[in-house]
Amino acid sequence: MTDRNQSHKTAKSRGTYCLALSALVLASCEAPDTGPPPLTEQALAAVTEDAGAPKDQLARQVDELFTTEGLGETRAVLVMADGEIAAERYADGYDADTRFISWSMAKTITAVLIGMLVADGKLSVKEPAPVPLWQRPGDPRSEITLEHLLQMRSGLRHTEAGDPPFDSSEVRMLFLDGRDDMARWAKEQPLEAEPGEKFEYSSNTTVILADIAARALTKSDDPEVRRAAIAEFLEERLFGPLDMTSVVPEFDASGTLIGGSLMHATARDYAKFGEFMRAGGKAPGGEQLVPTGWIEAMTSPSPASEHYGYQTWMNRPEPRLEYPHPLFPDRAPNSLFALIGHMGQYVLVSPEQNVTLVRLGHSTSEERPLMLQEAADVLALYPE
Repeated sequence: MTDRNQSHKTAKSRGTYCLALSALVLASCEAPDTGPPPLTEQALAAVTEDAGAPKDQLARQVDELFTTEGLGETRAVLVMADGEIAAERYADGYDADTRFISWSMAKTITAVLIGMLVADGKLSVKEPAPVPLWQRPGDPRSEITLEHLLQMRSGLRHTEAGDPPFDSSEVRMLFLDGRDDMARWAKEQPLEAEPGEKFEYSSNTTVILADIAARALTKSDDPEVRRAAIAEFLEERLFGPLDMTSVVPEFDASGTLIGGSLMHATARDYAKFGEFMRAGGKAPGGEQLVPTGWIEAMTSPSPASEHYGYQTWMNRPEPRLEYPHPLFPDRAPNSLFALIGHMGQYVLVSPEQNVTLVRLGHSTSEERPLMLQEAADVLALYPE
């Protein structure tokens, strides 16, 4: 019995040892935790040698804008640091010569156009907007100033988004009953709030600004004359000095610049515009194209909104918002400002970090918050 018991104990001990050994062998066969996958050649090639941030980290963060699921389709990313290209990458089918639609990023360019005309003495910010239709006796719209329009607080009944979509003022102006003379349609809308009291984002408002700009440059109602006046002014005073050679602005049938949503340019040219604003309105050669004070006004909050200036979004907390903040004030300097366009077009400008980040693509409203966090990760690589 003793030998038999001893034999049983030995067998049980060997069995326990074999199980333990098997567990160790299986554990050794499992894939080790090696961190993120190696960067591809495409990811590494997108970053320059003197990027102002760790090259591998920047390459990975830019790569995640293209490869992370759930943030939509990124088509172009361009990072400028200290005035030089730090990273540049395009999705298949796009390249440095591709013109991308601005959507509402055009609004900020229109605001610079207005600033140049103010500097020339052709317009005044604090005076009633020069819209003859509103100057009739008893018309309450006569209280709307140019600044109210610039800050999206005119009080006009302009509803950017509608349900169904064709009920929105933007859709009606761009594609339905207002399409041939967009500014006229936008100007005809009645007030729904006292001028200056309420922030309401509106592409219609920017088209009114574009019409005011055309009338400041020419008294003609001829569409070709109006179109030429604005196109030549922008080329001579803005696009030419900034070497923005790819920009194609669109006009409606009346010759009004569709300054709220329809310009086309390369990622590099959008970055040049962002850098121009970061430099306080100066061209790369040092020429002051628009007064520094105008850029400061564009990037300062209005009385009706902490996160919006003159046709420009700002990275400031806004407690009155009824929708998610369009930027990320908890993750980047409050001095950061942005051009933002429909479906995920962004030019993010951070003066404190000397950085401009362009992201162009196609993201739904559900995808944009995640995409913006990825963009914030890129900016976080640069010190304030």
